[in-house]
Amino acid sequence: MAVGQIGNFLAYTAVPTVLVTPLGALGVPFGSILASYLLKEKLNILGKLGCLLSCAGSVVLIIHSPKSESVTTQAELEEKLTNPVFVGYLCIVLLMLLLLIFWIAPAHGPTNIMVYISICSLLGSFTVPSTKGIGLAAQDIFHNNPSSQRALCLCLVLLAVLGCSIIVQFRYINKALECFDSSVFGAIYYVVFTTLVLLASAILFREWSNVGLVDFLGMACGFTTVSVGIVLIQVFKEFNFNLGEMNKSNVKTD
Repeated sequence: MAVGQIGNFLAYTAVPTVLVTPLGALGVPFGSILASYLLKEKLNILGKLGCLLSCAGSVVLIIHSPKSESVTTQAELEEKLTNPVFVGYLCIVLLMLLLLIFWIAPAHGPTNIMVYISICSLLGSFTVPSTKGIGLAAQDIFHNNPSSQRALCLCLVLLAVLGCSIIVQFRYINKALECFDSSVFGAIYYVVFTTLVLLASAILFREWSNVGLVDFLGMACGFTTVSVGIVLIQVFKEFNFNLGEMNKSNVKTD
């Protein structure tokens, strides 16, 4: 798992966020396939269809993803972080988080799954951009130039933001899993988290600026296909449903 997370971190520094975040869903179909062989867990026909859709949607995402990076240096990162549009977006996210954590979650969290999902997903607006920013800032830390000190300070700030975001996310993910079914939570969380992360990355890194209409529609279709696949795998995994039973029911009907 540690090696996987390191690879995930390196991916954020190498390719656009709009590609890495949706492709994180591939862990679900691969995990389900491995579990069916190694742990002898049942994978029904809907689960197999979900695995196929997730892989097909991922291929579409890769084909239509942005072909170039919009932010490649520390100076560009600092300029983006101080952009008034992104600062305004962060203020709105912080206000929503305060409302959700201190007023809405205590009253409605245990009965409404979207409360905890919204908190964890909004925190993704800090987690993923911070991860990508740390990778960019780290490139200048070990260089003997005047910008190395600024890069170190920026890296430490982003590390602090990343650490706080992850801790709060874990807290509310655990609360959600105590109150709701993990399969339903996982499916909805993936869709909402990915959507908000892509929104934050689009505002900060402007990765959509070089994406044409055809590629945009292709990525939207790919993300939708992956989301449907995840829902089929997660939500319907307890259904005892296979082709053999369908054939038996057809024979009885005839």
